[in-house]
Amino acid sequence: MNILGISCYYHDAAACLVVDGVVVAAAAEERFTQPHPNGAGFTRVKHDNNFPENAIRFCLSWASLTPADIDAVVFYEKPVVKFDRMLRQHFANFPTSRKIFVDTIGSWFNMKLQVPKTLKKTIGYTGPVRYLPHHFSHAASAYYLSGFERAAIVTIDGVGEWATTTMGLGENGKIAIDKEIRFPHSLGLLYSAMTSYLGFEVNDAEYKVMGLAAYGDPKPFRRQMNELVNIFPDGSYALNLKYFDYVRTDRMFNKHLEELFGHPMRNPESLMERLYENIAASLQEKLETVVFHLLAVAHKRYKTDNLCLAGGVALNSVMNGKILKNTPFKRLYIPPDPGDGGGAMGAALAWWHQQRSVIPAKAGIQRTKNWIRPRAGGDQVGDDKMPFSPYLGPSFPEEQMEDVLVRHGLSYTRLDRKVLVECVAGLLSQEKIIGWFQGRMEWGPRALGNRSILASAARAEMKDIINSKVKHRELFRPFAPVVLAHHVKDYFITDSPVPVSAKYMLFVYPFRPKGKREVPAVVHVDGTGRLQTLERVDNPLYYDLIEAYAKKTSVPIIINTSFNVRGEPIVCTPQDAVHCFLKTDIDYLVMGPFIVKK
Repeated sequence: MNILGISCYYHDAAACLVVDGVVVAAAAEERFTQPHPNGAGFTRVKHDNNFPENAIRFCLSWASLTPADIDAVVFYEKPVVKFDRMLRQHFANFPTSRKIFVDTIGSWFNMKLQVPKTLKKTIGYTGPVRYLPHHFSHAASAYYLSGFERAAIVTIDGVGEWATTTMGLGENGKIAIDKEIRFPHSLGLLYSAMTSYLGFEVNDAEYKVMGLAAYGDPKPFRRQMNELVNIFPDGSYALNLKYFDYVRTDRMFNKHLEELFGHPMRNPESLMERLYENIAASLQEKLETVVFHLLAVAHKRYKTDNLCLAGGVALNSVMNGKILKNTPFKRLYIPPDPGDGGGAMGAALAWWHQQRSVIPAKAGIQRTKNWIRPRAGGDQVGDDKMPFSPYLGPSFPEEQMEDVLVRHGLSYTRLDRKVLVECVAGLLSQEKIIGWFQGRMEWGPRALGNRSILASAARAEMKDIINSKVKHRELFRPFAPVVLAHHVKDYFITDSPVPVSAKYMLFVYPFRPKGKREVPAVVHVDGTGRLQTLERVDNPLYYDLIEAYAKKTSVPIIINTSFNVRGEPIVCTPQDAVHCFLKTDIDYLVMGPFIVKK
């Protein structure tokens, strides 16, 4: 059975192909080159929300399938239900909401309610199209990859159709979501509203706020943050809607929020002041407080020590690194892409499991305080635990790589594997910056060693060098350390055992003194790092490179940051890699077996 999952029309459009229960290909639409909207050549759009035609074509091509070979296309949410919520939202706030209603209504009739029509027009697919609830797709993206037979499942994001937060139970291959919090009360939208207030772009820069929080002190603004969010004993929460405008306009917050904090919105790109750092710290602290309380209730309700976490808020790696220390759970799994892109994978996996055995759905919902209990969609059944690798995107033959190098007039050398590893390890030890392009592109928002910029972390100045001369981004932004798994405990204070999701750069942990001393370039201002753990089975070439570097330097850690510059998606093709290499101060490009010196 061939199942294609897709997500689009909000942000981070993606496609995922599941063949007989195994994920064989997946990619985000943002990574692919496409015509520029104004006709000015070609471009790649970060967080692209358009229909994922390019990602779909890649998935089919990788598996040598045609549209006729697909048994079902599964959309990651229910557009009709979401449209109903949007209409109710606008009518309830008319006439204030008139402008945003007029601006958006056309896209619903032209695109968002026309998924089957678009599939037929773009790729010629005329088979069945199915729809799953947004948060069910999130839940499935975590549970079906976790390896847990029984686990509590919690999803937290901005908003799906109505739900913003859900909890449920995965057991013996079935998922039952039995509680949800509904729009407009949303931790994801709270974080996005504050991201906007702090002068950053919504649905793009929330991770910047997370990094900025480490510079601040939460105490000066705790009272104000407590005014924004109320927490209830049953684990639910509610926002004080007096301060937010996203219900009725395209603006996330209003003047009351600025009055509450006593300062206006920060001008984008302006000098970062201490007060904004403190506000970011108070926001991060409040998010953690609400989530830890919610998770404690989930543990008590479902009586399992296993937790699956998904939704965009699960990308908050600072929070993730504290969950097992601050809740009763003992094991935690988060998928490589817990956000909307990952919904495509969750939808495909959920539908495959559902087709093996379907439990009938019951209509209606039950309300308890701020929680709402949905009873729609049916439980999913399946008992296989499939092997999973995050390297699910395109790869390219050596001939294509070499052709791109020749067309750009670049001088290159071809090295066999062993010599390449030793050569690059030596360059890293000499503090050269490497553009590293190998194998299949990673799934999810993090570069995991196939589309990465690599550098030594031994000198603190390397952080500022890469931020300013390579990535062209804010100097407060930290870099991630990749560490050989058997050395993790030597350098970090972690959970025990370290969650497998640490392989996907989803956990921030404190450094031990040894780490602060030996790899200062990846130590954030608060003494932490968002590590990527690495075993040889995960990525043999990447592992061998770091091991060779460790033999030369006695340090099993290097910098791994995404192969891109600020405002652009991670590179996908050899052409993308060469473009990024040429317009930055990367010293060497290593693409497949080829090495190019700047």
